Amino acid sequence: MMNVDELVAIDIHTHAEEPCGTHADDGYDDFQAGMSAYFRSPFQHPPTVPETAAYFRERKIAAVIFPVDSERETGFRRYDNFEVADLAAKHSDILIPFASIDPAKGKAGAREARRLIEDHGIKGFKFHPTFQGFYPNDRSAYVLYEAIAEAGLPALFHTGQTGVGAGMHGGMGMKLKYSNPLYLDDVAVDFPDMQIILAHPSFPWQEEALAVATHKPNIWIDLSGWSPKYFPPILVRYANTLLKDRVLFGSDWPAIMPDRWLSDFEKLPIKDEVRPKILKENARRLLNI
Repeated sequence: MMNVDELVAIDIHTHAEEPCGTHADDGYDDFQAGMSAYFRSPFQHPPTVPETAAYFRERKIAAVIFPVDSERETGFRRYDNFEVADLAAKHSDILIPFASIDPAKGKAGAREARRLIEDHGIKGFKFHPTFQGFYPNDRSAYVLYEAIAEAGLPALFHTGQTGVGAGMHGGMGMKLKYSNPLYLDDVAVDFPDMQIILAHPSFPWQEEALAVATHKPNIWIDLSGWSPKYFPPILVRYANTLLKDRVLFGSDWPAIMPDRWLSDFEKLPIKDEVRPKILKENARRLLNI
């Protein structure tokens, strides 16, 4: 059982990179090498789910962990959501499992989502519009959103530029346009009871993200993927004031190490009463733990 009171923080954004014991042979190594170079990763190989759990347990930080289903867009075999959920269940004192399903899977994806929720303890869903090649407000995705909304679970969407394909030939075919947070304004209107997390400082659309979040009360922002020392001043200002109850700590493990993120966050001019909200209390309320 997770003892939330003893936790230092809740990291809303960590990746299960190779949790299922199957080595990808479809170009995934080149992709990982590109990501490691972009983020200057200290890892020679992506950490496993148990290794991730051990790292976060040592630091008394709970971690929301998820894979990303990008089979259709990239050809990379996806990681089994059920195996990720089962691995996380073995470390339920520290890991909170989210799943990822390409919205292009339609009704089959919605059925998988319901099984994961009902039988495997999944607590939310991760989407990456650029990596998955879709506009978040495409109506074809709504059958999957309906399954998530029915269960009262949150949906986390990558927004802004991405390290995926950065510096690779043709950007590995990744199109940044899909990850403009303004598309999620439509989703927030059509699913007003589904909590939606905009992942990352949304460069170059930071003000769009802040506008959507201040206008729609079911929109949250996580601060993952960047060192806090690079946060634009307007993001820090909104996190300190208008959005202080809907901004969340996230690292983007293993791309960004939580130790580095937290160290740099200490240097930001965040109000004393706001800091614990961002680090833990907002996520605790969002996840109902």
